[in-house]
Amino acid sequence: MVLKGSSLWQRFAVVLVLSVFALVQSEDPYRFFNWNVTYGDIYPLGVRQQGILINGQFPGPDLYSVTNDNLIINVYNNLDEPFLLSWNGMQQRRNSYEDGVYGTTCPIPPGKNFTYILQAKDQIGTFYYFPSLAFHKAAGGFGGIRILSRPRIPVPFPDPASDFTVLIGDWFKTDHKKLQAKLDRGHKLPFPDGILINGHGPNGAFFTVEQGKTYRFRISNVGLQNSLNFRIQGHKMKLVEVEGTHTVQTMYESLDVHVGQSYSVLVTMDQSAQDFYIVASTRFTDKILSTTATLHYSNSNKAVSGPIPGGPTDQIDWSLNQARSIRTNLTASGPRPNPQGSYHYGLINITRTIKLVSSADQVKGKQRYAVNSVSFIPADTPLKLADYFKIGGVFRVGSISDKPTGQNMYLDTSVMGSDFRAFVEIVFENHESIVQSWHIDGYAFWVVGMDGGLWTPDSRKEYNLRDAVSRSTTQVYPRSWTAIYMALDNVGMWNVRTQFWARQYLGQQFYLRVYSPVNSPRDEYPIPKNALLCGRAQGKSTRPL
Repeated sequence: MVLKGSSLWQRFAVVLVLSVFALVQSEDPYRFFNWNVTYGDIYPLGVRQQGILINGQFPGPDLYSVTNDNLIINVYNNLDEPFLLSWNGMQQRRNSYEDGVYGTTCPIPPGKNFTYILQAKDQIGTFYYFPSLAFHKAAGGFGGIRILSRPRIPVPFPDPASDFTVLIGDWFKTDHKKLQAKLDRGHKLPFPDGILINGHGPNGAFFTVEQGKTYRFRISNVGLQNSLNFRIQGHKMKLVEVEGTHTVQTMYESLDVHVGQSYSVLVTMDQSAQDFYIVASTRFTDKILSTTATLHYSNSNKAVSGPIPGGPTDQIDWSLNQARSIRTNLTASGPRPNPQGSYHYGLINITRTIKLVSSADQVKGKQRYAVNSVSFIPADTPLKLADYFKIGGVFRVGSISDKPTGQNMYLDTSVMGSDFRAFVEIVFENHESIVQSWHIDGYAFWVVGMDGGLWTPDSRKEYNLRDAVSRSTTQVYPRSWTAIYMALDNVGMWNVRTQFWARQYLGQQFYLRVYSPVNSPRDEYPIPKNALLCGRAQGKSTRPL
């Protein structure tokens, strides 16, 4: 298992992995990553800023894997403050200890390292990683994740000529610590200064292609708060995958990518030999921010020219109709050989309906955000560790209701209890005038319906119970609702959050405790032997060797 010439930390990691994941089949390959997290100067909008680099890169390196690969990621924190990475869309099957948010994982202290032990279990698709503590996400530290299908599993399209990661997002010139201090003082974030594509401002990113060939673009919105529209001048995009689900292959001239979402498109280079604009621009904002990259034909004899192609701006109906058009390809295999549509989610009885309503208000004169009136505050100990070690007083299961209460906003460490193997309906209701974006760690869910107004039981008549797309992040339009179905088949402590990072930081999140009374590794892996211990868990031991 340990290759000749491998480093000491790799040999240690292999031994550690084998002891922690004894149940993982031996044929699942291991991939090793050694990441050094530092501060460094970056100039994404032409101004020097302190960015968070991984191995000297901004954005960080791609995390590449194949279904069921074991990923050993040794992260050295050379910042001057604690640090954590989380894995947006990776489900961490039976293993919420490795999720990399403060409710599950102790931060990596400055000058220390931690080895994440992940498995891309039964997953394919396009995702990304990001720093989850404080306001680090505003400084970088993010990168793309691609999980390829195993060679034996057919993919519903020919292999592309190449595969590009495209990370788009809004950006601030202000230092991330100053932005965090602004939120701590009770203020809202200002409007961003620009949009980045792969860490570059206007005309900075460059994609070289060959005429006549087809390429895959994996697009993720890694920004802080704005929905973005993505388009390529003179080219149409064939949507083929959304956050691990092969989709009905529909052609689009542009795509709305909401905060935290990921899409894969195929683009055929069928135009004359020249350069073209790639554009990302804000949606639903009074002031439209946009940026460009260059699509360069290798035999091009003409530089990019002409007006930047326009896109939709504030048209909610346009975006809603596009979202409804994105459906699962029922004949395509997912991570396993069986067709994606063989799991008939629409025929399963709902065991519980959870209705989540977000709100914005002030508590003690400071801006806060809440879910069902509860604005989340972190505990002094990660909730998953408190649960494992049975440390009382850290949190209370049921501290957030599964229905809106109408109470005034208040602060609490909100944890919702749920039963393993339940099949739930979750309704996100948005009473505000902004588009919102919601994510659930540890899961993919079916987006069965969305519409304007208030949700009622009659809204179920509009549900797509056949081929709704399965994903981990969904948008909720202004004064509208979005409904999802979710099978609670992954035991653990899972973060449910807005992807708007200032709202998440100021309380619009909670934890879903999916519980099984059977203490069996069939339901949940034991605590990792190398788990960092902090707060009231400090000084305790994980497991004997």
